[in-house]
Amino acid sequence: MSKKIYLIGKPAKYLRGLGHHLSPMAMIGKEGITDNLVAAVDNVLNAHELVKVKLQDGCPYEKKEAAELLAQKTKSAIAQIIGKTFLLYRENKKLKDDKKISVPKK
Repeated sequence: MSKKIYLIGKPAKYLRGLGHHLSPMAMIGKEGITDNLVAAVDNVLNAHELVKVKLQDGCPYEKKEAAELLAQKTKSAIAQIIGKTFLLYRENKKLKDDKKISVPKK
């Protein structure tokens, strides 16, 4: 894959801080990563740029595998994987400035 999917350094730290208080907006269950799940996560990323995803019991993927697969399918980056939860970020240049996340440079 040509695009890096893991954020590191200051951008990741900043996004982890923002994501700490978020509730998971998507859950990956026994059906795995379905087209509906990808569409839902894509919609949240378009609206908010940051989404927290949680793996439920019975999920057929390991947490790292699920995070990488969903990041690839949504063209987003992984800001954090902790426990059964991970945080995805994708910039949306169409959002108004007051709605955008101002991610610091490395």
